[in-house]
Amino acid sequence: MLATKNFREENKLGEGGFGVVYKGTLKSGKVVAIKKLNFRQFTRMEEEFESEVNLIRNVHHLNLVRLLGCCSKGQNRILVYEYMKNNSLDRYLFGKEKGSLNWKQRCNIILGTAKGLAYLHEEFRVCIIHRDIKTNNILLDDNIQSKIADFGLARLLPKDKSHLSIKFAGTLGYTALEYFIHGQLSEKADIYSYGVVVLEIISG
Repeated sequence: MLATKNFREENKLGEGGFGVVYKGTLKSGKVVAIKKLNFRQFTRMEEEFESEVNLIRNVHHLNLVRLLGCCSKGQNRILVYEYMKNNSLDRYLFGKEKGSLNWKQRCNIILGTAKGLAYLHEEFRVCIIHRDIKTNNILLDDNIQSKIADFGLARLLPKDKSHLSIKFAGTLGYTALEYFIHGQLSEKADIYSYGVVVLEIISG
């Protein structure tokens, strides 16, 4: 792909369980983040691709990373997102930028992430459960404002149900026990994960 110079290593921004994210530049000059899904498990990749596209194509909020476009051709599955200059929160808590956030910035990140979750759970037309809230999936824009990213594991919670009985998927350490042990998933699982993130932001 021309935008990423054929997915060169130098343009790599990060890597997750299902794909690699690259920095790309469109013909217009606009800088974007391009997520190329892995082919190791095509069925799982297809599920994640459909989940991200179908769930968040109509979701727009200041504290959610916006999906700009997608590509499905042959065995290639690509998602195009707005570019976040300051990368992910974990970089500022545990990586190269450790200790550089001041208390005002930390409070803004905590509040912004809460607003994003509140929108997903209560303000959108249907409750969306993210399932993988963690510091890696909270990105920071030019002004260190937080935006929730990576909706590959997200699920809808029907209005007539209090929870979903579903196989566990997520990140250990951020996961609510009732979900991990019994497979009972509700929006409360995201709140538990958010609580872990808040502790990490406060304590470093």
